[in-house]
Amino acid sequence: MRDAELVDAAREGDAAAFGELVERYQRLVFRVALSALGSREEAEDAAQDAFLAAYRKLHMFRGEASFKTWLLAITWRHALDRRGSVARRLRVFLSPDEHSWPDAVQPGPSQEQALVHDELRRRVRAVVKTLPRGYRDALLLANTGEHTFEEIGQVLGIPTGTAKWRVVEAKRQLKRKLVGLGYVDA
Repeated sequence: MRDAELVDAAREGDAAAFGELVERYQRLVFRVALSALGSREEAEDAAQDAFLAAYRKLHMFRGEASFKTWLLAITWRHALDRRGSVARRLRVFLSPDEHSWPDAVQPGPSQEQALVHDELRRRVRAVVKTLPRGYRDALLLANTGEHTFEEIGQVLGIPTGTAKWRVVEAKRQLKRKLVGLGYVDA
């Protein structure tokens, strides 16, 4: 069944139809939440919140965008809300999860290479956090490798061209900062 048919069935009370939509998109929703939050536990909670919100707001889905895009926009908003919460900031400050962000670099075979890569990964994460929010959000969504620029634009509520520009600018700023720190050649 197509998404539109499943949405119609779910609107009419067919829980299995919505369950099929959840199955189709649960990995993608989780990855979007993980991109925004950096923590697996937080991403799982945000993904659950997003699916619950989508189910409750299903009557509001107009079909102007695809169901997938609509769901990802809900997910992104829930993840940003969670990311900005004071309680989350306190938890992250008190017990940072060093291994929750996607790897920036695959560890090498030697212990020394693994240490160098771990340091680079920490630096990249730290530098990404310093990017302006609009650039950072576009870059994180783009780096999942699962979204077109059109979808990124729809999720962030910006034109497609702006989404492309923000990703390019985020990469440029990231490289400039890493060059300044001596981690990347110019």
